[in-house]
Amino acid sequence: MSSPVRDLLAQLLAFDTTSRESNLALIHFVQSWLAEHGVASRLLHNDSGSKANLYAVIGPDTAGGVMLSGHTDVVPVEGQTWSVPPFALTEQEGRYYGRGSTDMKGFLACVLASVPAFVAEPMRLPLHLAFSYDEEVGCLGVRSLTELLADAASKPALCIIGEPTEMRPVYGHKGKVAMRCDVRGHACHSAYAPQGVNAIEYATRLITRLMDEGDQLAEVQDSRFDPAFSTLQVGTISGGTALNIVPQSCQFDFEIRHLPDAPADAVIERIAQYAQCELLPAMRQKADGCSITFQPLSQYPGLLTDPTCRFASLLAEWCGCDRFGTVAFGTEGGLFHQAGMTTLVCGPGSMDQGHKPDEFISVEQIDACMKMLGNLTQWLRA
Repeated sequence: MSSPVRDLLAQLLAFDTTSRESNLALIHFVQSWLAEHGVASRLLHNDSGSKANLYAVIGPDTAGGVMLSGHTDVVPVEGQTWSVPPFALTEQEGRYYGRGSTDMKGFLACVLASVPAFVAEPMRLPLHLAFSYDEEVGCLGVRSLTELLADAASKPALCIIGEPTEMRPVYGHKGKVAMRCDVRGHACHSAYAPQGVNAIEYATRLITRLMDEGDQLAEVQDSRFDPAFSTLQVGTISGGTALNIVPQSCQFDFEIRHLPDAPADAVIERIAQYAQCELLPAMRQKADGCSITFQPLSQYPGLLTDPTCRFASLLAEWCGCDRFGTVAFGTEGGLFHQAGMTTLVCGPGSMDQGHKPDEFISVEQIDACMKMLGNLTQWLRA
């Protein structure tokens, strides 16, 4: 059955906005949609001009109001078995299927479908719209937007991140730091292994130390989160060329998902100190060119908003649910919160469907989101 939100979702799903691709076609579609309803928008491009954030304001040009924020990129479909076309809307038994339907083009479609209602009557407070790029690869794109808003005279006071929470209000999630470690040793024939510096062996020592750090992180617990402690894991590793060659190089990536009030800086510093003060001297006794380097891949802060604040009470009224909680996945919320906007997460769909083949969002969840946005609109006018 056709409806404005369904039709908009179908158009959004048709854009392949996998993070490695440009999102400009979708962004230009959104910009045109807003312009048709008299809403001007601003684009903030990346350095190459291949991607952009979109920012728009509806209502008075004053400080305060509410921002609705969501990302436009999606995760890849390669290696997944889909029974429906991933970049098209398929409707079956009360569900809308397609890559990004729940994470998080369903929310974006609801916001766009609500634009006619947003502009129908004057508002006493502004409504801000923020659509970002490259969230799925470390909340990279939104930073130019948060920098713009941090110093803006008309900065929104409140922010709703529309990530899928089944329309349950969320006040917190962990932060994340992702790092790459490159270990460079000294190659030689394996028959003379003691003359070489085995990069894999030294990388293994580093990984063992990382696991010890992970065990220590688990000792500090916060029952509001699941898992209730900061976690550390090595996700990828590669090195060596042949069994009869002492490996010259080894590379591995690791991440720390930390409690909001327990930053990972101290862990990273201890690991780097262990590498520089204990491992490198031993390596360079055999070969001067050995090295261990760390490269940041991505990072974003955790979110921990007071669930008893006035904004939390308002959001509970708008979405019809006062069962506040936390989520295991990260969002851009911590960045907006750091920029001075009280931030909560609430959106349609479930992350149980996100990132999976045959991703879907239920019509029921779409309807619940539209109801929340309707209640928000009335509050902005009251």
